[in-house]
Amino acid sequence: MKFPNKSILLKGLVSGLLVFGAACTDLEEELQNEITEQFSVDGNAASAEGNGNGGNGGGSASLLGPYSKLRDGSANHGGYWSVQSVSTDEMAITQKGGDWYDGGIWLDVHRHTAGPTNGPIGGAWGNLYGGVAECNDKIANGGLNANELAQVKALRAFFYLRLCDLYGNVKIVTTPGGDAPQSNRAAVFAFVESELLSTLGIASVSPAMDLSGSDLTVADDKYRINQFAALGVLAKLYLNAEVYTGTARWQEAHDAADYIISNGGYTLVDSSFEKNNLGKRPGVDTDPEMLSGYATVFAPNNQNNPEIIWSIEYDDVTASGMNYTQMTLHYSSQFSWNLQAQPWNGYVALEEFYNSYEDGDARKSINFIAGPQLDAGGNQIVDYSDSADPPLNYTTNVNELEPNAQRDGGTRLGKFSFQQYGKNEMNNDWPIVRLGEMYLVRGEAAARNAADWSMALADVNIIRQRAGVAALASVDADSFLAERGREMFMETTRRRDLIRFGKWADAWWEKPVDAGAHTELMPIPQDQIDAAGGSLTQNPGY
Repeated sequence: MKFPNKSILLKGLVSGLLVFGAACTDLEEELQNEITEQFSVDGNAASAEGNGNGGNGGGSASLLGPYSKLRDGSANHGGYWSVQSVSTDEMAITQKGGDWYDGGIWLDVHRHTAGPTNGPIGGAWGNLYGGVAECNDKIANGGLNANELAQVKALRAFFYLRLCDLYGNVKIVTTPGGDAPQSNRAAVFAFVESELLSTLGIASVSPAMDLSGSDLTVADDKYRINQFAALGVLAKLYLNAEVYTGTARWQEAHDAADYIISNGGYTLVDSSFEKNNLGKRPGVDTDPEMLSGYATVFAPNNQNNPEIIWSIEYDDVTASGMNYTQMTLHYSSQFSWNLQAQPWNGYVALEEFYNSYEDGDARKSINFIAGPQLDAGGNQIVDYSDSADPPLNYTTNVNELEPNAQRDGGTRLGKFSFQQYGKNEMNNDWPIVRLGEMYLVRGEAAARNAADWSMALADVNIIRQRAGVAALASVDADSFLAERGREMFMETTRRRDLIRFGKWADAWWEKPVDAGAHTELMPIPQDQIDAAGGSLTQNPGY
């Protein structure tokens, strides 16, 4: 469905009325600038470039409910994405005087001192079990065909992967309104693995696996789970198996990722792949007309991007839940993109993480918004509350985490890029499984399996070539982790990567060394324990 942009519509109507008024004695005169048919402008990505049901893959509307639960907490403030991201060395929510203290909940998440009553940690639990409940209901009562049933089971397994990763020891509930005893983390891992293997029709992942018995299809529908999406989730699971169970599964991680790369038909998009830049400021000549390569994977018109294997559908009308513009931008940045509402000025990138990108790395300018800010007309934006230095300038440095962090301190999160006339809700789809990460999974798994990091070099350099930086001559664990961080920023992998590489408890900006290894699991929300009547116990250390 296409709608005219409001400002253009208003201009068109005003122009039409003026012409009509000037010619009121000549009733035969043809009106100029009248709107005679619906049209769209690039400011509205959903209508202009095909956002919507993304091919309506995998079939029926009966799956809309379960898939819609993916949107809860995956790209907005206060739930899964926030906990998974603010707890890492990627970003923080700084307290700016009276703004963003929020009872200290975000300071605790950043410093790994959050306890069982922390609101966002409880919010993430609610996000994930809400998805499980929707899947359980659909499996029991949905009248699903074999393909639909396989998709919903794989989707439920994905929700349990997130629960396994974040909380570890949780209940595996598989019936509507049911209950279950608390399982340990290894049992949750085993459940996720068995469910995904079942949907693929195989007993194990190997180079010779035959997926012909799978109820999942190979159809390239970004908002539905196909065989490659299920394998991608398995690849992520196996990559972290040693953390979850104590037993490494590098070979399976490698084989799953390699199968996708070799057979999926997906493309690591490079500079030859372009999309319109929906965020271009008309008065800023340096803003490109087109986005290309890596930038297109996360843009407001990224639906059906050939690199994406499985994504969460977002749009600003019917599929809400992505609010990065509000979460990260300074209030005055409203004028850069003519945003519907004033942003909240919360999330900032950490300086050390920003500086891990070398100059010339295309991902640096894509992932972050830095420096002096201009409005859509090319004029300097000012922060009127800062009388000493009013021009708005996103600095790489942040003076402190709390209590009086600079209002313009810290580069901002720009990877999921913005669009002109953007609403509070964004149009960008959020990739869960994409080809770029599969190269990194394959490379790391091969290296760890052989205890030889040079085995990862070829795949690392594929990623670096796309970013426009020189190939590495060698790679080790630290440089691999850094490269993975640069590629996967904002995609909620950093926390589990830091844990897998043994860096989670380290000190970083405004976070001391962790008090103990227990922080690798989040606390189980206290209200859940209270409501469980003794059937749910807290994770150790909390």
